[in-house]
Amino acid sequence: MSADSNRPKLLIFDVNETLLDLGKLQQAVNQEFKSETAFKQWFSLLLQYSLVDTVTGNYHNFGQIGDAALDMLAQALGQPARPASRKKELLALIAELPPHPDVIPGLTALQQAGFRMVTLTNSPDATMRKQLAYAGLTGFFEQLISIDSLKCYKPHPTTYLSTCQQLQAAPAETMLVAAHGWDTAGAQLAGLQAAFITRPGQQTYPLAPTPTLTGSTLPAIARQLIG
Repeated sequence: MSADSNRPKLLIFDVNETLLDLGKLQQAVNQEFKSETAFKQWFSLLLQYSLVDTVTGNYHNFGQIGDAALDMLAQALGQPARPASRKKELLALIAELPPHPDVIPGLTALQQAGFRMVTLTNSPDATMRKQLAYAGLTGFFEQLISIDSLKCYKPHPTTYLSTCQQLQAAPAETMLVAAHGWDTAGAQLAGLQAAFITRPGQQTYPLAPTPTLTGSTLPAIARQLIG
């Protein structure tokens, strides 16, 4: 970013798909349901019904919605519902995911450049802490924040603004870093800046503001931020 641009003082990181590689979970869900598109269908249901819960005020945590979405997926594919124990095994994989290869180099560069960094995820607090510990990322972040305490999912404006308030950072001086167009749209419409990482299969939302920064990897974003 140029010297006269509004360089953010706080970076908020999404976790699933942005920092963590969901490939292991994707493979397991696809194999379980014998479909190459099962994981995408399941993850879309997970996001869709988290928004339904937010709009209707009928909160369940991400794990509960993930479990329900596995039932919905089975029904959509004309398959029997999986036993609770099998669903639990599948969902447990979300806490055992590696970081994308570019993540530690990118976080290291940003940490060395002096940026404040926190996470903000739709995953429950306990799950997020297991995820980041397993991936070896915990030490990069000042705080690990989940929407669970708000009982309101991203991209609701409250999720971003309450994080800024908690960290005593102005929204305009805060940047969300994410690999989801719905997430960057939510942050920008709440008054934050946003950096979009173009992970394979991810797109920005054409009817939302263009992300402040775009890059194919986290180091690419870091280079633009550090200048």
